Amino acid sequence: MITRQRLAAGVCALLAALTAGVAFPTAATAGEPDGQAAPKVELVLDVSGSMRTRDIDGGTRMAAAKQAFNEVLDATPQEVQLGIRTLGANYRGNDRQTGCKDTAQLYPVGPLNRTEAKTAVATLAPTGWTPIGPALQKAAADLDGGDGTRRIVLISDGEDTCQPLDPCEVAREIAARGIGLTIDTLGLVPDAKTRDQLSCIADATGGTYTSVQHKEQLTDRVDQLVHRAADPVVTPVATEGAADCTKAPALKSGLFTDREQFGQQRWYRVDVKPGQELRASVGVAADRAVNPDYGVLLRAVTRSGREIVRGESAGNGRTDVISTGLRYPKPKSDDDNAPAESVCLQVTNAFSAGPGVKTAPGLPLELTVDVVDGPSKASDVASFGLGRGWWLLGALVLTGFVAGLLWGWLSRWRVAVWRTN
Repeated sequence: MITRQRLAAGVCALLAALTAGVAFPTAATAGEPDGQAAPKVELVLDVSGSMRTRDIDGGTRMAAAKQAFNEVLDATPQEVQLGIRTLGANYRGNDRQTGCKDTAQLYPVGPLNRTEAKTAVATLAPTGWTPIGPALQKAAADLDGGDGTRRIVLISDGEDTCQPLDPCEVAREIAARGIGLTIDTLGLVPDAKTRDQLSCIADATGGTYTSVQHKEQLTDRVDQLVHRAADPVVTPVATEGAADCTKAPALKSGLFTDREQFGQQRWYRVDVKPGQELRASVGVAADRAVNPDYGVLLRAVTRSGREIVRGESAGNGRTDVISTGLRYPKPKSDDDNAPAESVCLQVTNAFSAGPGVKTAPGLPLELTVDVVDGPSKASDVASFGLGRGWWLLGALVLTGFVAGLLWGWLSRWRVAVWRTN
């Protein structure tokens, strides 16, 4: 005979087992260390009073930064250890000495809890000074240790207000340590002085500077930089693009470098079999003074010249690199012997040289090509891990349903026993 205590214990054990199965996935689903050092990224955000300015798509600079952070946090690769540091977020007074110490780690560098990180970002309000130099010093310490790639992404709308600690000199000191730390900078609607200072910081460590005028531009650029930290280190292969597709070099998956004259087209060719997907991206660097208003275009076309897909990006002001990418999944064929399709990649830049600037050699170009197995069906395509998120949601719903049934059955049984007695 089953006693009430034994039945209740059995139900509790079953519910605990179901909950454990959902809350603690196996090592295979949770991901196991692959023996490679984890890449580290720290986002350093200016929260000084000027971030209240409303000049980015009708909203404040702070609102644009928060939206960008939330979207980037959703898309951060699982293997990246990410942290967030602020500058000018806490001190509202006028004492310069105190204001120039106002930098704090909002979220520690480590495995990312998206909910906690977003909650921390939501609390930020434009407040005080702009101690860029001290913030960079602290950020470098935050990323200390380990052998993985390390990257600081600095977002600011103004120049440092805490001289004589020159942030350019701070960046040079960080580079001189030989710790392999790169600083990328983004200027929110920057003036000339801000642009020059942020460019100097990036140049000192081999990083990039980007001028930002729109929310979408900010989100895309920060997302690119975070993902770049997770990319495996690959030795680039020098290649030479052709003037047209028929003479283009045939490329396989890899990283390739070339040089492209101002306004020139360069062509490359990639074979894609049925059921495979071509993923390509290109970056063109402005290694000399260029005129404002520029862009880069990457097109995938057939041998006959029909465009399949394109990626493009544009900007204005000063920049160090501009990049774009595309994806082309080739449908599977019923014919197992169907030939590969020869896809032509066209790279075009819209840079122009300033007065007196040499146009030779061409601008540095970096092309990434990846040919992978395509999804077996549309439902296999999941963005930012949403596939696993829907599985978890379904498991939670199922667990709640089963728990409700068991609890209702147990309650009815207890009522029946009570009436019998």
